[in-house]
Amino acid sequence: MAQSFTRNYSDHSNDNGYQFEFFCDKCGNGHRSAFQTSGIGLASSVAKAAGSIFGGALSGVGWGADHMKDALRGPAWDTAFQKAIEECRPRFRQCTRCGKWVCPEVCWNHSRGLCEECAPDLHEQAAAIQSQVAVEQAWEKARSADQMRGFDIVNQQVAVGARCSKCQAGLAADARFCAQCGTPVPAASTGPKFCAGCGTQLAAGSRFCAQCGRPSS
Repeated sequence: MAQSFTRNYSDHSNDNGYQFEFFCDKCGNGHRSAFQTSGIGLASSVAKAAGSIFGGALSGVGWGADHMKDALRGPAWDTAFQKAIEECRPRFRQCTRCGKWVCPEVCWNHSRGLCEECAPDLHEQAAAIQSQVAVEQAWEKARSADQMRGFDIVNQQVAVGARCSKCQAGLAADARFCAQCGTPVPAASTGPKFCAGCGTQLAAGSRFCAQCGRPSS
């Protein structure tokens, strides 16, 4: 007999019986069917256990049960699968528009009688849209405000190649000590200095900026 249900399922059957898990086509939530014991599998397990203890002919009985189980696996599996379908089908709803089987708790629009992909919940959509717009407006406000107010970009420059000889941390242009480990910085490794007013690089030993006249110290 042909069997139809959600395409999303997992087979958890083993030598001792059958068990299946069915999943929502939209969110992936699922339900697992009750375990159905297999008489052939149980007989095989018992025969194997006896064979491992007593050996000889009883061991051959165990392997014979395995072959019997293989011969009946198809019909037995089909029957167990059909029972699992009958058990778990009521826990899902099938959308008549797209045909998907979905969970009624999360993915079913009860007022529309369709899944939420075909008929989204307007209250949920409104809340999601409002949150998205709020995030977009926050970005716009952040862009329109001066986020660099009070930040002196000139004095934050790091001299190219100037690094602490001990920890290799980058050194500020006028650093006398490493900000990471406190190691003194040799005068020769401090790198170029820049005017705090206009950003012009200061000549070595100069006391005033050649461009704007601001004191170098």
